[in-house]
Amino acid sequence: MKQLKAFIQKETVLCIAALCAVLTMFLVPPDGEYLHYIDWRVLCLLLCLMAVVAGFKSLGAFRWLTWQLLRRIRSGRVLGVTLVLLPFFCSMLVTNDVALIVFVPFTLALLEQLGCSGAIIPIVVLQTVAANLGSMAMPVGNPQNLFLYAAYELSIGEFFSVVLPLTAVSLIALTAASVPVLPEELKQQSLQREEITSLRNLAVYGGLFVLCLLTVFRVVPYPVTTAAVVAVLAVLDRKLLREIDFMLLLTFVCFFVVSENLGRVEAVRDFLQTLLSKDALLTSVGASQIISNVPAAVLLSSFTDNWRALLAGVNIGGLGTPIASLASLITLKLYLRWPGAKVGRFMAFFTAANVLGLVLLLAVQMVL
Repeated sequence: MKQLKAFIQKETVLCIAALCAVLTMFLVPPDGEYLHYIDWRVLCLLLCLMAVVAGFKSLGAFRWLTWQLLRRIRSGRVLGVTLVLLPFFCSMLVTNDVALIVFVPFTLALLEQLGCSGAIIPIVVLQTVAANLGSMAMPVGNPQNLFLYAAYELSIGEFFSVVLPLTAVSLIALTAASVPVLPEELKQQSLQREEITSLRNLAVYGGLFVLCLLTVFRVVPYPVTTAAVVAVLAVLDRKLLREIDFMLLLTFVCFFVVSENLGRVEAVRDFLQTLLSKDALLTSVGASQIISNVPAAVLLSSFTDNWRALLAGVNIGGLGTPIASLASLITLKLYLRWPGAKVGRFMAFFTAANVLGLVLLLAVQMVL
């Protein structure tokens, strides 16, 4: 029972998704159509991206990049902006989840070392918002983008036409918000030197990442990329294959089952189509607040051809409640492990920052 409880606490989203999948099976009993539910291209691309990012992390590439940037910084204002924009830009290529896993623990330790513990909550919250918003700039930035890019067979031009204006506004707003957080004068920093452990392996993982991008843009077939990534990791560092978040992949499988089953229930299909026909943008933002933006993207894509509003809505909808984006829960978990954690203050600042960001980007999207 203890192991089961621990698993449920660790994989809450998977357990909820699995329960919903089972419940929808009572509405639509398993049949031959279930074989066509799974989008294998999306699952294989997620697996490949997670594997390559695990390779970069194992070489210390992210720690080295952070060290190179921060050892040159003397101004607190510049440091504040840098700490917030690091996850913003990195999330575009390594996903919002990975960016926060890398940078939040580093930020907690650094600000405590600098005697700036009072700035931890605003910086960490802004990092979370930055990772969620920066990740929308690329198809590989987050799972919902990867899914929608594949599901609607978008061109890169179509994708960028929706996300780049929102990304630009996000960059300006986050920069302005992060400037005043830290004092201009900082205590002398003593950063530990970081090194990349193998330049040869770095080049190999870089090549695999380019291969993943070519697959996203439909230049290379996904079975070829999947086979190449798994084969190379099996040779270079087999233990990295165990670091792949297979629970996330299984969660997606459950989401596929839920969305496809609901799509076969006429009453549900009519209700969602009515909402989406009235306002697809607000429907996708609202659904993201309740069930998170990834399952919202999977579910709603079955009921609308308005991919522009859906793409914008599930990315903007990553702001708001803590469950609107699963990456936000990662930050919350990491922050709660910090000895000086103040949950009430964190949630107050988190809510304020997310609501302001949500209102701003919704207004921008409506104008666009």
